[in-house]
Amino acid sequence: MQITRQEIIDASQIVYAEMPPTPQYRWPMLSEKLGTELWVKHENHSPVGAFKIRGGLVYFDHLSKSPQVPRGVIGATRGNHGQSVGYAARRYGIPATIVVPHGNSLEKNAAMRSLGVTLIEHGEDFQESREFAQQLAQEQSLHLVPSFHRLLVTGVATYSLELLQQVKDIDVVYVPIGLGSGICGMLAARDALKLETEVVGVVSAHALAYAKSFSEGRPVESPVTTRLSDGMACRVPEPQALELITRGVDRIVPVTDDEVSAAMCMMFECTHNVCEGAGAAALAAANQEKTKLQGRKVAVVASGGNVDQPVFADVLKRH
Repeated sequence: MQITRQEIIDASQIVYAEMPPTPQYRWPMLSEKLGTELWVKHENHSPVGAFKIRGGLVYFDHLSKSPQVPRGVIGATRGNHGQSVGYAARRYGIPATIVVPHGNSLEKNAAMRSLGVTLIEHGEDFQESREFAQQLAQEQSLHLVPSFHRLLVTGVATYSLELLQQVKDIDVVYVPIGLGSGICGMLAARDALKLETEVVGVVSAHALAYAKSFSEGRPVESPVTTRLSDGMACRVPEPQALELITRGVDRIVPVTDDEVSAAMCMMFECTHNVCEGAGAAALAAANQEKTKLQGRKVAVVASGGNVDQPVFADVLKRH
């Protein structure tokens, strides 16, 4: 999957018709805590509070121009992908159904419903929801919106292009891995700009599918037990994403729920930004590796801010 700079620029025009570029800031207190120059790419500032909206807008722009526009779409999510689908589907006037696992974030569910999504709860984790969505797509003749696709990657690569063009000479960037579109977008933008920036993947230490697969060079299923980083709660890796990650990522860093909760608090303390678990994971990984980052220009992706109020309150209380 080679994505050109021009393809990302073209995708940017689709994205910017709905939202402005998100900021990247160097926060003095964060830089002080990590002992190096640290930049944050604020994808928590998007209209749905997460980076996924970019891929959804690009995917649905192309879908709306297809010879046969579907009568409805369906997808599976833990929340942010579903908001992206809901936002873009409403923008193009296409009914959307989303399947989420039981026990999913109440506020992410409410956000999807507010976008006009028909929400179905099924399964104990994302993978079971995904398989049920595939089944319903066949039974009801709905277009299945994948969680990983070239158009989605091209769309989310627009945030990486913004970051890498605005902040010159980044030595290393940390990117959380859910199913893989975000980090594959970063690889696409880096390679399109012909940069030498190290891309470091971040996974939950309680959802190690991508870390184990990266290490073994083949897809490895791994159980999910994280209670905080639902955006990284992947049990079965996406083969196409894994191939790109294996080729282009420098290393993968697992972070525990305790490390993530500390990073959520650090982000709030130093920037007064709210991050969900996956959104703070990149900062958690950079903080874990801070002794090796001295003297380097570092960036972390705050991929989303959609955390339920009671969860965030508990995190702040504990720290």
